[in-house]
Amino acid sequence: MVVFGPVPSRRLGLSLGVNNVYDKHCTYSCVYCQVGRTTNLSVRRREYYEPDALVDEVVRAVRERAPEVITFVPNGEPTLDANLGLEARGIKEKVFQPLAIMSNGSLLWREDVVGDLLLFDIVSVKVDTVWEKTWRRLNRPHPFLRLDDILEGIILFSRRYSGNLISEHMLVEGLNSNREEAKDLASYMEEVSPRAAYITLPLRPPAEAWVKPPSRGVVEVFKEALSSSLGPDRVYVLGGLERGPPKVEGDPVAEILKILEVHPLRMDQLEALCSTMGLEPSSMLRELRDRGVDVEVFLGRKFLVLRRRKFSPRSSRPSP
Repeated sequence: MVVFGPVPSRRLGLSLGVNNVYDKHCTYSCVYCQVGRTTNLSVRRREYYEPDALVDEVVRAVRERAPEVITFVPNGEPTLDANLGLEARGIKEKVFQPLAIMSNGSLLWREDVVGDLLLFDIVSVKVDTVWEKTWRRLNRPHPFLRLDDILEGIILFSRRYSGNLISEHMLVEGLNSNREEAKDLASYMEEVSPRAAYITLPLRPPAEAWVKPPSRGVVEVFKEALSSSLGPDRVYVLGGLERGPPKVEGDPVAEILKILEVHPLRMDQLEALCSTMGLEPSSMLRELRDRGVDVEVFLGRKFLVLRRRKFSPRSSRPSP
């Protein structure tokens, strides 16, 4: 099953998620990734799911669950899917909800990827840094990738794209958290000119245990820099987690497991979900543990995570 949710999204509203690539097939292995380290680092586009079957599953879920938006947001990089364009066209022919995609932008130097993303109503691209050294330490890209190609590709895409282009900028303490880097990032983003730029922080359990969000002062430095380039009405800080439980249809355990494929779930969200469905949280948690789920504490909050994300050895903090 490739569809999950709808889940509340801080950027998009009630979002039906589409997990269109296999577990942790990605072009990056970001230190802050909320589904663990990348196990299949790749830049090769390939087929994952049969397009018609994926479209049918999405359309059926839309009609049953009435989301506000449909979002390709897998536990990897969605543009690795060679059938992405076919899937986008198929969905848009059958439902009216906006179609969004959350990409790291690393393949936007490819014309076929650009063509696929032009089909989406909302495109989010990740630009955590414009510094080569920081990019390699923070995003840990596939060795084939070149940052200059990626940055140029994002700019060229922004000039062709007429939909809602947004950007995401994850800040990690000690990696991309200085004033000079903020200034250079803001200068670059002025050329991209997204409709909205979102500063994000690692608020769920990350791939590497040493990852932490920067201080409020650092966040303000980046907010001010981006605001000076884009305007204050286009820059947002996502400093909190989404509110409310996910919307679940059918087997709640199966639905929660699908969500956990893509990101950890807070314990209070599980408790709220159980309350709305008349279920006992402790019984639900026992069943989830039996299905490979653990509880982790991060920044003082309890999260449900898939146990297999712990199998990959974690790295030490990179030296400056």
